[in-house]
Amino acid sequence: MSMNYRLADMLALIRNGQQAQLAKVSCQASKLLGNVLEVLKNEGYIRDYRKVEKGPGKQEFEIELKYHEGEEVIKEITCISKPGRRVYCEISKLPKYYNGLGIAILSTSKGVMSDFDARHANVGGEVLCSVF
Repeated sequence: MSMNYRLADMLALIRNGQQAQLAKVSCQASKLLGNVLEVLKNEGYIRDYRKVEKGPGKQEFEIELKYHEGEEVIKEITCISKPGRRVYCEISKLPKYYNGLGIAILSTSKGVMSDFDARHANVGGEVLCSVF
């Protein structure tokens, strides 16, 4: 049985697209990926994203990558939680990434949000990825 982890695939596409200085990359669409992309957009790591129909029943996200003075905005993007090892964290024990300059994206009971928003809402959850 083949199993794909779409979040890790999307993060790899973004990482590779920025290293190749591409303007846009495309990945499969899902609700979780849309929520993660919304957090990345709100935090200023990507320019924008939109859902595109690619045939009957197939949807993709077209992600516009962001650059500042020719340098990629995302220096490091890492998948923390994986299908074989889920990482859950209480909000009091959630570490700050790069001394608060980076963010962690969490899946909480109140939705997908950044670690900053989770601290304000006082909720913990599954740590999906970290971005710097």
